Amino acid sequence: MSPVIPSESLAWLHRGTHEIFPHQPDSDNPEENLERRLKQGDRPLRVKLGIDPTGSDIHLGHSIPFRKLRAFQDAGHTAVVIIGDFTAQIGDPTGKSEVRKQLTPEQVQANAKDYLEQLRPILDFETPGRLEIRYNSEWLKELNLAKIQELLATMTVGQMLAKEGFAERFKQENPIFLHEFLYPLMQGYDSVMIDADIELGGTDQKFNIAVGRDLQRHFGKTPQFGLLLPILIGTDGHQKMSKSLNNYVGLKEDALSMYSKLEKTPDALIKDYYELLTQLPLDNLPENPRDCQKKLGIEIVSQFHGKEAALTAQKTAEELVKKGSGTATNAVPEYDLSGVEFPAKLFYILNASGLCGSSGEGRRQIQGGAVRLDGDRVTDVNLSFGTSKELQGKVLQVGKKKFVRLV
Repeated sequence: MSPVIPSESLAWLHRGTHEIFPHQPDSDNPEENLERRLKQGDRPLRVKLGIDPTGSDIHLGHSIPFRKLRAFQDAGHTAVVIIGDFTAQIGDPTGKSEVRKQLTPEQVQANAKDYLEQLRPILDFETPGRLEIRYNSEWLKELNLAKIQELLATMTVGQMLAKEGFAERFKQENPIFLHEFLYPLMQGYDSVMIDADIELGGTDQKFNIAVGRDLQRHFGKTPQFGLLLPILIGTDGHQKMSKSLNNYVGLKEDALSMYSKLEKTPDALIKDYYELLTQLPLDNLPENPRDCQKKLGIEIVSQFHGKEAALTAQKTAEELVKKGSGTATNAVPEYDLSGVEFPAKLFYILNASGLCGSSGEGRRQIQGGAVRLDGDRVTDVNLSFGTSKELQGKVLQVGKKKFVRLV
């Protein structure tokens, strides 16, 4: 085990942190003051972050707690990533207006494998003792009825209905199934089983983390600290980053797609993106907003694809802009839409442009999530356009290496 790094300066702890609880800044009690606990340095702390692999794609919003987890690793502490292979079969009810679809064990395992692979550029997988990956089926599938009854007896129905989401559903008379009440208890029991000192989560996870504290206390253990991180606003500048809202930057996206989205980050979000998604000092950012956007794009793309790929993406993006203004470049080949009869479906254009060998292949590529239009993933197989003007100037992409600019 590598030594704990002295925590005299805790700027990394507070950067981008929304709330730490409990927090008694004047207390010398290490159970009430996380800074005091970190400065003790008597042993590496166990820092928990749970993920339910209900999907396979991670976006930059999901990456924020993992970036904080890496900061704890770099300070000498142990990251404990809980793969909720058992709880994912229930689904976190937080913020949901209806019961979540339950997944099969096979779906969860496949998603977890993909999820972890996307986290490699963020977490330290190599330093001994710095990362534990645990699956909560290890202990949850062994719970007998007596233990489940003990867990249920630690909370009242009133406490459960105070949870955001449950209260709204109850008010609207939407069904709440009993197995959903088990979710926060099971997530809290994870903290008991891995002896968590700190649990990380988004601001929407405060209830679940607090349940973990209560259960640790119930089982005679020292309650964990909760560290809450902001929910990232998406590239539209208004709603939280979400794949369903198409305002996201995915970790699996190619360098050009990532850069093209990030260089358009709304001015109002630039500081938040720098604070939450980079380690760059916030007092030395470019004064020009456009330069800020470009620097942000280079920094984040470099994290996942390397500096060379980021610079290439920037150059290609600039060439595309020049091409749009009439400057001749060889950035990407062009496809002339004048030969297409409109209205036309996108899968046909994929075939006609040579990006796909047939319309059927075009459909399959869209279904597989491989098609992007100006950096945005296309999910509608039957997406249609009424005139060529709707597409002119846009870049159509299949996979990471096949592009055409529609003219």
